[in-house]
Amino acid sequence: MAKPQVVVAPVLMSKLSVNAPEFYPSGYSNYTESYEDGCEDYPTLSEYVQDFLNHLTEQPGSFETEIEQFAETLNGWVTTDVALQELMELIYQQATSIPNFSYMGARLCNYLSHHLTISPQSGNFRQLLLKRCQTEYELRDQAAKGDERTRKRFHAFVLFLGELYLNLEIKGTNGQVTRADILQAGLRELLNALFSNPMDDNLICAVKLLKLTGSVLEDAWKEKGKNDMEEIIQRIENVVLDANCSRDVKQMLLKLVELRSSNWGRVHATSTYREATPENDPNYFMNEPTFYTSDGVPFTAADPDYQEKYQELLEREDFFPDYEENGTDLSGAGDPYLDDIDDEMDPEIEEAYEKFCLESERKRKQ
Repeated sequence: MAKPQVVVAPVLMSKLSVNAPEFYPSGYSNYTESYEDGCEDYPTLSEYVQDFLNHLTEQPGSFETEIEQFAETLNGWVTTDVALQELMELIYQQATSIPNFSYMGARLCNYLSHHLTISPQSGNFRQLLLKRCQTEYELRDQAAKGDERTRKRFHAFVLFLGELYLNLEIKGTNGQVTRADILQAGLRELLNALFSNPMDDNLICAVKLLKLTGSVLEDAWKEKGKNDMEEIIQRIENVVLDANCSRDVKQMLLKLVELRSSNWGRVHATSTYREATPENDPNYFMNEPTFYTSDGVPFTAADPDYQEKYQELLEREDFFPDYEENGTDLSGAGDPYLDDIDDEMDPEIEEAYEKFCLESERKRKQ
């Protein structure tokens, strides 16, 4: 039988519907019998895999219920080096070309790396995947300074590698599960490539990657006694001060510095739960609005002389016009990475905000 052609197109209309009974492993014997009989009514490996990837893209919630059957079918089908390479390439292309599939692609890669039985001399599934990532990784410097299309493809690869770092589990001989250190080192160099070419889209990609992996990377570096995150934050501060990037991107970078200063937004629970009160929680009034007297004197809920007046004003104001009572956002969904950016900021306020963020970070280091 001729080697099936690798399909890299995001969408492929195959002869097999994902809703057909044959899509599930119960029909696997029919696949093999049809090939032996020379029947052409069933899909090639690439068509079958692509259909499943498209199915996961449209219905990500089906991963838990269908992945086991998918892997079982592949174990009866992927029996050669060529087939394994084709399978890996299909998943890699889907994960780096379809928006929002990088997370699902990383989960799929992790599952198959532990459940595919084929392990040829050329490398098992995980080894082939890492080799493929290595090929793209070596082009990082050229890609980061390439044209818009090249950079867009590079950014998709960067975010997929970030998801792989978080989701690809390596099991040691003693059963201990760890992350792939090679990916940790790779992400550090990818950040270097992005910050060395401070175009807006490169910087946005770096922000996305650090929001995704920053806390895990910093923890891992600290365990090894490394200060890589401090160096990255310093590069961000230099970009904010010196680079010719847009105002919105500078705000994104400053908010990232602020996020890192708050331990990446992580809250460590105390051993004994206590309901927050003004007496035991210094941040109790932090998010309360501030009002002003007729003389321009500011007051908040923490001021005992104005508590009754404060409550009266609070009840009269509508502080959340864009939300229903159940918290549903009525303002419309946008880019989750760009929603933090204010539409307008006075230049003087913007400059003061930049100085405040940078000064806060310096104090935190001291």
